[in-house]
Amino acid sequence: MFKGKARAYTNIALIKYWGKKDEALILPMNNSLSLTLDAFYTETEVIFSDTFTKDEFYLDGEQQNDKATKKISTFLDLVREKGQTTLNAKVISQNFVPTAAGLASSASGLAALAGACNEALQLGLDDTGLSRLARRGSGSACRSIYGGFVEWEKGFDDLTSYAKQISSDGFEDDLAMVFLLLNDQQKDVSSRDGMRRTVETSSFYQGWLDSLDADLAQLKQAITDKNFQSLGETMERNALKMHGTTLAANPPFTYWSPDSLRAMQAVRDLRKQGVPCYFTMDAGPNVKILVEKKHVTTVKTACSHLFSKKQVVSAQAGSGMTIIK
Repeated sequence: MFKGKARAYTNIALIKYWGKKDEALILPMNNSLSLTLDAFYTETEVIFSDTFTKDEFYLDGEQQNDKATKKISTFLDLVREKGQTTLNAKVISQNFVPTAAGLASSASGLAALAGACNEALQLGLDDTGLSRLARRGSGSACRSIYGGFVEWEKGFDDLTSYAKQISSDGFEDDLAMVFLLLNDQQKDVSSRDGMRRTVETSSFYQGWLDSLDADLAQLKQAITDKNFQSLGETMERNALKMHGTTLAANPPFTYWSPDSLRAMQAVRDLRKQGVPCYFTMDAGPNVKILVEKKHVTTVKTACSHLFSKKQVVSAQAGSGMTIIK
């Protein structure tokens, strides 16, 4: 019997990953850049044993159906190939984040699973190797191997597509993110299906791709300069462009809800009142507000007038994937 357990935190992309150029290898159409956060995380244990007759997957105490287990088994096959073993495995995962609600639970989940497998089978993968492996389970998981600011290099094959930490001289320590948990239900259109539909049918998609290098360069310069305003403006603009591509897909779709629009307007109103803060959204209705730590209480108080207090959660910069002994 071989066991390993790991914890990984969610990351929120400031420059979005939206669209794959290779579905099998999960190679993205563009580079992305994220901030790892400490409020939401996944702890995953994996046990390989010759007593198991098949792979089993438990999430939050419940055994998962064949479809969910098959995704995990496909990932485990990659691990078994690396570890030169045919042992079946039991995967026990605890999500401290709502699943499939646009809060990147797949990123923390697959990063934790990659780390746990590396530990269990003593694969000897370094952070770059772990990032590559996690990417094969969920694209954004490659970024959750690291803490702080992280860039995912799109690469052009399996070896060259991985994430790396961005040096920031501690800039992230001044930042926080306020999450508005507007809906924790499963999405009508999954990230995977939404990406595919957008890439294949959206007339706005090429415009999104054409503008990404400039957004990425501006955001990285903002990190270097510790320029919060430039960081926030670039992040917000990039998110709105990404969501714009879904409106031109065929058939069109959106991840926004009426509450999403209320939240975005609340951020704009706060800025008019002199509180620097900026929003971003992933493939879900929840809104994330980037703010300097000194303004967190002000932003949370304002949002608590619009939504219930339990829907307003703050986070700070988080650490990379860690092994739990």
